[in-house]
Amino acid sequence: MMSVLEYAQDINKTVSEVLKKCEELDIKVNNEDDLLSDEDITILDNADFSDMDEIVDEIIETKNIKIDEGVSKQKLKKKSEKQTQQNSKKDFAIKKKEMYKNKEKLMSNASVSEKVVLYKENMTVGELAKELNVTSGELVKKLFNLGVMATINMPISFENAEILVIDYDKELKKDSTLDVTNFEEFEIVDDEKDLVTRPAVVTIMGHVDHGKTTLLDTIRKTNVAGGEAGGITQAISAYQVKVKDKYITFIDTPGHAAFTEMRARGASITDIIIIIVAADDGVMPQTIEVIDHAKAANVPIIVAINKIDKPDANKERVLTQLAEHGLTPESWGGDTLVSYISAKEGTGIEDLLDNILLIAEMEDYKANPNRYAVGTVVESRLDKHLGPIVTVLIQNGTLRLGDPIVVGTAYGKVRTLKNDKGEDITEATLSQPVEITGINEVPEAGDRFMAFETEKQARSIGEERKIQAKNKENSNKAAVTLDDLFAKIQDGAKEIKVIIKADVNGSCEAVKNSLEKIEVEGVKVKVIRSSVGAIKESDIVLGKASDAIIIGFNVRPSNSIRDYAKEQGVEIRLYDIIYKAVEEMEAAMKGMLDPVYEEKITGTAEIRKLFKFSKVGTIAGSYVTDGVIKRDSNVRVIRDGVTIYDGKINSIQREKDTVKEVKKGLECGITIENYNDLKEGDVFEAYEMIEVK
Repeated sequence: MMSVLEYAQDINKTVSEVLKKCEELDIKVNNEDDLLSDEDITILDNADFSDMDEIVDEIIETKNIKIDEGVSKQKLKKKSEKQTQQNSKKDFAIKKKEMYKNKEKLMSNASVSEKVVLYKENMTVGELAKELNVTSGELVKKLFNLGVMATINMPISFENAEILVIDYDKELKKDSTLDVTNFEEFEIVDDEKDLVTRPAVVTIMGHVDHGKTTLLDTIRKTNVAGGEAGGITQAISAYQVKVKDKYITFIDTPGHAAFTEMRARGASITDIIIIIVAADDGVMPQTIEVIDHAKAANVPIIVAINKIDKPDANKERVLTQLAEHGLTPESWGGDTLVSYISAKEGTGIEDLLDNILLIAEMEDYKANPNRYAVGTVVESRLDKHLGPIVTVLIQNGTLRLGDPIVVGTAYGKVRTLKNDKGEDITEATLSQPVEITGINEVPEAGDRFMAFETEKQARSIGEERKIQAKNKENSNKAAVTLDDLFAKIQDGAKEIKVIIKADVNGSCEAVKNSLEKIEVEGVKVKVIRSSVGAIKESDIVLGKASDAIIIGFNVRPSNSIRDYAKEQGVEIRLYDIIYKAVEEMEAAMKGMLDPVYEEKITGTAEIRKLFKFSKVGTIAGSYVTDGVIKRDSNVRVIRDGVTIYDGKINSIQREKDTVKEVKKGLECGITIENYNDLKEGDVFEAYEMIEVK
């Protein structure tokens, strides 16, 4: 603990600055002698004491530095620059104020129809009348006719309110206050008049070294690939380029797995995917995986056939391979746009960009710049001087210097804001990738972020999200299992996604074709990947991101893959008979899946002596060596380690009495249903089948 004065001296700030910050952060101190707890000090250490006005001034001043052309113009120029500074500051303040006055919109995750009346807890008759735009007396009279004595200020039950609103051709719904903590779940619904066209966000994916970074390098006219190990992309990067007076945002990932892991975390950051394929190599195994991941993202796909300048380039072969994997080119009557390029020579780049702009125009991507910023983390790192540095993509709203922000489970205040060229800026808007500092820990790629009004609110939400994340981690459950397919269908699912892994191509195709023929109440099975070979980590990643079940046919996962699937909540089902897989899938979709049982050994007993009776059969005088032997239990007769019979216990006798069970260490007489071929030394293994949920 230390006093406010001591803390101020320690961080080289004035007492008034510390007190002001304490007030913002709801830390209860009034003067320089009041004590700060260790927790208070930690909060203050993570707070930003920077004066945002001064930072804005500094940036604006830097932007407006010009070379004086003469003494005669100097005074006028200085005045002009000063005026520009003041105007820029004023505009910044006005814009920020305009944005924050619409903050109520942020709390709404769905539009409310004019026919819907929201019922709030303890709503009064008068409040309901106001919602219906009628007099309170009118509602009191209607309630009286229903046999309910009421006054204007009396609370009205939901049931009675529901009866009243029906008379006005409206629907009553309970108003559930949204938890701001889970802002990922917000369905942000904007007024049409607030929406403006935003740049398309494009992700480039492809086989290693097929030219992804070279393509971006050519588009940006910068040599990014030259500074990377072996010309292979090492980190996720985001850039924005201007094409024909329109902007396009490009995201370069180190691989499709990283892209899909971001989707698995709920981050849908891309509008269009470019799959780059080398004309000389053609479609490689990794390209097939890329195609599967891209199709699972359910966004428009453009194929860029690269290296067409090479002598062994074979465009027709590539087109055939693409068609075999479900990407039929437009020239062949399909719906996949194909561009032929040489990223190295710059050939065909304009056609590729035109295709992007064409899709963007058709899809008409829009968002609202006049709200708190919402977006996704593209990459993050820890700098020993600046702390966490985070690259984010603005997906809605405008992010401004000084905004309190929550990023995943981290929180803070935007201390610096840089564009993709590394320039300091004061605000970033729709589809713009920017680098920020000022948060208290390094988030993960794919984490969502949202800006808030106050630091106190951001800190509170960030801390609550951290607790929730920890609880969620401790109770990680399967994204989807065969057992809950029926529930998903009842909830409105239109397709069930499946990944198939088999030992040979013939089996793979047979399982795929059989499953895709299943249809239950209009719901079909969609195979998002079918391939030969062992179940791999990339299958688990895709399954997690797509809510898919993995079906293995004559293949078995390694222990590490089993553990990873369990950790990620992805179900793996293994089969060696095709009709069994089809039967189980169909039964699951109908809600009639046979329950899965797990065997539990309840006890063992050794036969010491046999007694044969003509009416009863063979009674085995036995000694219970472990657990409990129960009447009516399932039982195996084991001789020399081999099971020779599997049936049920008919009766158990202890001395002369028939009993329900016998425990370890006791002797008893046991008879088996329909089986008498017992020998001394045989072992009874009693077990029961427990349904696994």
